[in-house]
Amino acid sequence: MHYVEYGKENNNTILLLHGGGLSWWNYEDVAKSLQKDYHIILPILDGHAESDKSFTTIEDNAAEIIAFIDAHFGGSVFLIGGLSLGGQILLEILSQRNDVCNYAIIESALVIPSKLTHSMIKPAFESSFGLIQYKWFSKLQFKSLKIKSDLFDYYFRDTCAISKKDMIAFLQANSLYSLKESIKNCSAKVHIFVGGKENKAMQKSARIIHQALQESVLQVLPNLYHGEFSINHGNDYSNKIREITAE
Repeated sequence: MHYVEYGKENNNTILLLHGGGLSWWNYEDVAKSLQKDYHIILPILDGHAESDKSFTTIEDNAAEIIAFIDAHFGGSVFLIGGLSLGGQILLEILSQRNDVCNYAIIESALVIPSKLTHSMIKPAFESSFGLIQYKWFSKLQFKSLKIKSDLFDYYFRDTCAISKKDMIAFLQANSLYSLKESIKNCSAKVHIFVGGKENKAMQKSARIIHQALQESVLQVLPNLYHGEFSINHGNDYSNKIREITAE
């Protein structure tokens, strides 16, 4: 597994799992803000630019990250956070290993499977994938994602480096993921965040996760779109980590 690392001299380790189609820079501002106090690891998810293997399943990615934690951190870390696809992988990690972390932050993770969306992904990318290589098209996509403008160069570089096969694979996995029954055994203190301007399925997913994890905390972030909390408001996200872990 390839990853970017900050503050490795510190003891408490935090893993942050980026969203689909993005990369470690999803959490760059957060890592820089926290690096004096925490050891920050930003894994590059399978099938993404600079990863070391193709994407197979959310379950496989979760197992790989657990194996990494076992090999390097004795089976558990201080905190794991995840956005969107990264949030789904985090939910799967918590389902596979109930004591893998002390704290977890789940941001905008979809857990309502959609067979319709799944069926549309491959045809859509078969016809339009080549356009990704054009900067004008990438700028249109980037604008729709509500990501701050200074991350465009990262986005364009890394999107162009993702294969069509991997793009389809992780988007299809994202569209079909649902919670496992074993998530109820999670012992971590879980905080769930969703943007107030996200779609109904995402907001309903946040409530489903909250109901499955009875001791979790759910917070709707007013006026924020999908992924804005960790990507565009890194200082606020960092402060929230400090607040959560000080409880």
